[in-house]
Amino acid sequence: MAAQSRTPVIEMRGVVKRFSLGTGEPLEVLHGIDLTVYRGEFLAIMGASGSGKSTLMNLIGALDRPTQGSYVLDGTDVSTLRDKELSRIRCGKIGFVFQNFNLVPRTSALKNVELPMMYGGVRGAQRTQRAKELLAMVEMDDRMDHLPSQLSGGQKQRVAIARAMANDPALLLADEPTGALDSATGRLVMDLFHRLHREQGKTVVLITHSPELAEECQRIVTLRDGCVTGERRGGGANDAAV
Repeated sequence: MAAQSRTPVIEMRGVVKRFSLGTGEPLEVLHGIDLTVYRGEFLAIMGASGSGKSTLMNLIGALDRPTQGSYVLDGTDVSTLRDKELSRIRCGKIGFVFQNFNLVPRTSALKNVELPMMYGGVRGAQRTQRAKELLAMVEMDDRMDHLPSQLSGGQKQRVAIARAMANDPALLLADEPTGALDSATGRLVMDLFHRLHREQGKTVVLITHSPELAEECQRIVTLRDGCVTGERRGGGANDAAV
């Protein structure tokens, strides 16, 4: 059973995000977000369409910068990093799992999993061996030479999870990871996240509009109109010692 620590992986303080519309006042989407996520925690960020959760996901994933406020990711203040530094942090510290898989279409499952390690400077034989081990972990080692077009939705998502684990990230960031899957396949994918959290102690942040999926997590943060409007323990709170 994974033990949650009190060491923060994510610390956001007063995070504001505005977008310039080209004319008039900029549009403010996030209004002073405070968020702490601890190492080994399984957290859900839940909100309806338009709540700002996609914008917040982009900031957590270092895909964008806050307009105002601070963001410390695994001990590094990423708020003001330059693009090259931000890319390096993103590659090394965050494993992304998206609703639509985002696999490279003309590249095998094995090479898709190797890709983050290639960007991270891992040598060829070493990254191939680790990619094979990760595909075996998600029970996709018998499909490692298949292209994404030869895989089902659930198989693609398992490859995407293996790829997310490639650089042993501090954080797994999952954006609606079951949204493109049927309920049975989605259940298998969620079970895999629970296993990574429980057996490897991975910190998981799940972005979702689904109360049912959020309830599986240890803690649920609710976002509405760009503000955190609630926080509570979820049904998965007993999965780890708090």
